[in-house]
Amino acid sequence: MPASHSLIPSRRDFLKQGTLAAAAGFLLPSSLLSAAQPQGDKPLRVAAICTVMFHRSHAHVILENFLQDYLFNGQRVSPGVEVVSIYFDQRQPGDIVDQVLEQYPIPLYKTIGEALCAGGNELAVDAVLNIGEHGNYAYNHLEQHMYPRKRFFDEAVAEMKRANRFVPVFNDKHLSYSWDEAKEMYDTAQQYGIPLMAGSSVPLAQRRPPLELAPGSEIKEAVSIHLGGVESYDFHALEVLQSMVENRQGGETGISKVEFLDGDGIMKAAEEGRFDWSLAETAIQAELQFKPGVTASKPSHGILLTYKDGMKATILSIKEIEWGFACRMGNDEVKATSFYVGPWNNRNLFKALSHAIQTHFKEGEAPYPVERTLLTSGVLDALMHSRKEGKPVETPELEFSYKAKDYRAMREMGATWKIINEGMPEPELIVPHGL
Repeated sequence: MPASHSLIPSRRDFLKQGTLAAAAGFLLPSSLLSAAQPQGDKPLRVAAICTVMFHRSHAHVILENFLQDYLFNGQRVSPGVEVVSIYFDQRQPGDIVDQVLEQYPIPLYKTIGEALCAGGNELAVDAVLNIGEHGNYAYNHLEQHMYPRKRFFDEAVAEMKRANRFVPVFNDKHLSYSWDEAKEMYDTAQQYGIPLMAGSSVPLAQRRPPLELAPGSEIKEAVSIHLGGVESYDFHALEVLQSMVENRQGGETGISKVEFLDGDGIMKAAEEGRFDWSLAETAIQAELQFKPGVTASKPSHGILLTYKDGMKATILSIKEIEWGFACRMGNDEVKATSFYVGPWNNRNLFKALSHAIQTHFKEGEAPYPVERTLLTSGVLDALMHSRKEGKPVETPELEFSYKAKDYRAMREMGATWKIINEGMPEPELIVPHGL
């Protein structure tokens, strides 16, 4: 999720800010200060491969939960891993790389290969954290942002092949803007037995009101709503959608057709009954009940999805609805929820994602299927083609099945927001020990 830039304070200002925050009561309860247990085994060695790092960038809000203890479901958690090397593809005026590396002296390398070898001649890490979001990268003719996620992956795999040792990889957000690249990344991981995890932070958010869809539930139609722009936020809404429906009756079957529509087009589709607008209204109300006085506007764009098994789904962009979901069950009952990401405008949501990544690194198995993100990566590419061509796109390549997993242990259930609340000041950089 794109984050805004901000002025970076001097080290003296930063320390002063931390002192003021502590004086204002921005402290964890004393019961949590000693909750982190020392690791019995040596922490896994992680290479962090990033595009850029500025305040609230993905590199910032993920790495801060790798460099210190953090809160997850109200408990203080130790990462259990050690970032031993770091690489930045770009440096920008006003970035926070120097400030963070002063606070946490991690060796900074000039190439991805050097980072994976920790300055030596052979692979020296146990896992690779690829954060390929943000930065000054070109757009192609479809207006896809060509982040170097596949290049990051390929260069890491090259080092693994040279060492004949293959370690877990996490790829932030979609695998690639290109379906062909995404599929090649997936196939390479399968070929070499690389434990691969990817995807969005949003499916891990607290669900308000609570909603659990039982495995094997019959789902006729679903709607997923976000508040952002084309591609970057569409991806998150697609991941929310898949995380809710992939365990339906018969399992995931894949997607046969994708159609992008602008605001007028999506409302016309609703009037024609091509999707159930009442589902959208229910999803909207699921979030607006927590926003008194707010009224939802019309969608700025939408995406119609036709699944191989006949299920229909719709993605909508409505600027007042951060993350909403609704579905119609087989008995026509409608269920809905919103995804609450916590205080500080999504920043704290990355605590849950970081916990999931660390679990993946330690166990050598993704806590939820990477095929989910392979599918959403393909849909994202297809919708950009549909947008450019002005017509639906048939997607036989996305008609594949996969088995869902129970990932409730990775989700934030809301206990953390009883400790970190909306009234607490947001730290600018990384506050030691989460205080």
